[in-house]
Amino acid sequence: MPINWGILGTGTIARLVAEDLQLLPDAALTAVGSRAQERAEAFGDTFGVPRRYGSYAALVADADLDLVYVATPHSEHLAHATMALEAGHAVLCEKPLALNAAQAKRLIDTARRHDQFLMEAMWTRFLPVMDDVHRLVREQRVLGDVHLLRADIGVARSFDPDHRLFNPALGGGALLDLGVYPIAFAFDLFGPPDAVHSSAVVGETGVDEQCAAVFRYDNGTQVVWHASVRADPGRTCVLAGPKGRLHGTRSWWKGAPFELTRNDGTTAAWARPYEGNGYQFEAAHVMRCLRDGRTESPVMPLDESHALLQTMDALRAEWGVTYPQET
Repeated sequence: MPINWGILGTGTIARLVAEDLQLLPDAALTAVGSRAQERAEAFGDTFGVPRRYGSYAALVADADLDLVYVATPHSEHLAHATMALEAGHAVLCEKPLALNAAQAKRLIDTARRHDQFLMEAMWTRFLPVMDDVHRLVREQRVLGDVHLLRADIGVARSFDPDHRLFNPALGGGALLDLGVYPIAFAFDLFGPPDAVHSSAVVGETGVDEQCAAVFRYDNGTQVVWHASVRADPGRTCVLAGPKGRLHGTRSWWKGAPFELTRNDGTTAAWARPYEGNGYQFEAAHVMRCLRDGRTESPVMPLDESHALLQTMDALRAEWGVTYPQET
């Protein structure tokens, strides 16, 4: 039996996920909800969604849904995911799980109280290339003990105070939208850092337009990352140890080549291209979890999502970045 999906929101990320659900034969995109009926109708026409709702409340009231994907801005994740959980649905919520760690804890507590599945949509963790990274780094130890991860991510976005990336009321800023990716990469490989040093450029709307940090671990590992909504630094990553380095070339998460350079000078390169946008892998994982009767993902556990936001809260506190919902 297919799993019936409902998508809460009709923005860009919702459209990308809807496209990828069409690649999964056991996923049925059954319903979409928007704040405006006409947007729900347009989305439904584009993706062949049979049920179109002009409110989020109407969407989550659909008892035939197995799973609701929350695709609204960061500032709305707590309210919309809570709404879906309390209506009896499993939830895949866009990253970050909430605006801050306190909100994430409330959401996690709600999911556990209702015995419902909840997962942060950290889609990059489920990409095929990550299987290779884990195998090479953890199992085969081709780099030896990894001492360094360096990663950058950014977009060159023209300033618009009303755009979600610059609007504090929508949880704007480079950290929550982009910086969360290298931070989650570091957590995946090394766990939470033991010490953090950071810097940010705060723009006129009060959000971090650029940010960077060094994570230090007591075993000697360092993570250096940078995120920006005003410049594109290349979107690459490097893992290095005494035996060599792994270099993720631009758009490595989209199937572009990963390169291994050993200290003896030998090299290897491989790519893991795929059809679609890449969100189908996390969607397939969520459906496996539901079929296995899980209420939490073993790959993206809820306590880790909470810890990620604790780290990001500490960074924002250092920079003096707050959101209206927190004052």
